Amino acid sequence: MTPSTDSTSSQQKQLHKRIAAVIETVRPMAQSDGGDFELVDVSPHGVVQIRLLGACVGCPSSETTISLGIERALKDRVPEVKRVVRV
Repeated sequence: MTPSTDSTSSQQKQLHKRIAAVIETVRPMAQSDGGDFELVDVSPHGVVQIRLLGACVGCPSSETTISLGIERALKDRVPEVKRVVRV
């Protein structure tokens, strides 16, 4: 690995940790309704991938949960996040 690759990898790991920490603060909202979600991946371009679990799967409010709950919290606290998508 070259020094710039090490630096990029380290920055990506730090970004992932910051995003995971914010997600942990938002998860109780979904868990209180029997749902859940998990962080799947974070692209270098700021796209966060999450997987819906439990009652969130197929819930008609899941898109609202993603955009108004998860995405808003992430964008407020982690400026590198551009959008959140479910996988």
